[in-house]
Amino acid sequence: MFYPVSAFIAYRYAKSSKSSQTSFVSFINRFSVAGIALGLMALIIVVSVMNGLEGQLKQRVLGIVPHIEITKTPTEITKTPTTTSKDATLTKTPIVNKQTQKLTETPTSTVSKPPISEDDSSKLTKTPTVSPQSQSAMTVDALSKTPIKGVVASMAYRETEAVVQSRSDLRGVQVHGVEPGVMLEHTLVANHMEQGRFNDLVEGSFSAIIGRALAIKLDARVGDRLRVMVAGASVYTPFGRMPSQRLVTIVGVFDMGSQMDDKVMYMNLKDVNQLMRDPKGNGQSLRLFLNDAFNYLAVVERLTDTMGVSVSNIRTWRERQGPLFDAVKMEKNMMTLMLLLIIAVAAFNIVSALVMVVTEKQGDIAVLQTQGMLPGTVMWIFVLNGLFNGIKGAGIGLILGVVITLQLNNILDLIGSPLALAADGSGLPVEMDAIQIAGIALLSLLLCVLASVYPARKAMKIAPSQALQNE
Repeated sequence: MFYPVSAFIAYRYAKSSKSSQTSFVSFINRFSVAGIALGLMALIIVVSVMNGLEGQLKQRVLGIVPHIEITKTPTEITKTPTTTSKDATLTKTPIVNKQTQKLTETPTSTVSKPPISEDDSSKLTKTPTVSPQSQSAMTVDALSKTPIKGVVASMAYRETEAVVQSRSDLRGVQVHGVEPGVMLEHTLVANHMEQGRFNDLVEGSFSAIIGRALAIKLDARVGDRLRVMVAGASVYTPFGRMPSQRLVTIVGVFDMGSQMDDKVMYMNLKDVNQLMRDPKGNGQSLRLFLNDAFNYLAVVERLTDTMGVSVSNIRTWRERQGPLFDAVKMEKNMMTLMLLLIIAVAAFNIVSALVMVVTEKQGDIAVLQTQGMLPGTVMWIFVLNGLFNGIKGAGIGLILGVVITLQLNNILDLIGSPLALAADGSGLPVEMDAIQIAGIALLSLLLCVLASVYPARKAMKIAPSQALQNE
């Protein structure tokens, strides 16, 4: 098979034995390959674990928090229809002034109309045209029936803050009024029920589902009754301002393993409306379930641009949990940057090895140039040599990183340090992204190529006459 001469020489040198090089140059070369392999392996392992932890956090927290909530408030105020200048001229009747014999225009409501022909009357009775901007936006009910890309389901929803009292403790919670059927099909909470199920939230029963962490703090279990007090629906009585309150029965307990487990209580939507003294549900909103909560911006843009929903009437999970995920993302990026610097240090060790090789092989380079080899071809020999070293290091690191990542939990069990951080307690969550791993490997190769540019240019500038004179 035919190879370019630069690739042929670079490949022969990259796979040559230790005896064909000085021991120190060989050591530096092997050390740089080992450094690239170890750095890439560590980066693959750390990034995969960070992806798994981020996925668990996304599952536990965003499985409870509404992805997008649209308030019941009208999305836009309907503007008063306006007429164009042409229509405005048609609504005025010309009156002839006998003294001046000039046409003047007065409103039709203040003067008597002269006889108008049939053609003129048809013009005057034209309906004013309304611009598209003045049309009202879609109502919340219409939005719930309109398919939106990225939205898998929607339901009527109501949320309020309340105080829950048990026999032994008092806690502040968020009461979520939900539709049990939709929650059963489209939420992860339904898959993490320790006791009961969402179908037990029967309308009129004033039953509730709470988190395991909240149940422990309140010392309550299924079948116990809790007093729920809502200050937002308080009324004034002869005894002062009294909050709306009701005794509710615990019918289920969930355990998502998140920080929201002790802050949320689920009730039937109709019961929450009764608790809020709003039986018609005028204050309820629309909750959207997304197939990927991180793609909320595309859904919000579609709601605001094509459906006329006001931004002030849209609430997303970012408003509540955005700082938490920003902190996780920053930590992930910093870990990636630190490990990339390790790979960069190993890659730039190639500079030392290639500079020594250029110094050692000056005579050979001069001979090749006298035989007609171009300086550009000489440069490509050393660039490809650095690339071949990078391919060896990246290949070893890629294989080791993938294998160790797949067997990470088994390795932790073997050394006696098991970690149970997954939602099901199975171990350390690991999520490998093939595109991300491929990008890291390509970046490692790019660093190796960049590290080879300086010694390659130095070899290209060798003067044959001077190099052969020194031999």
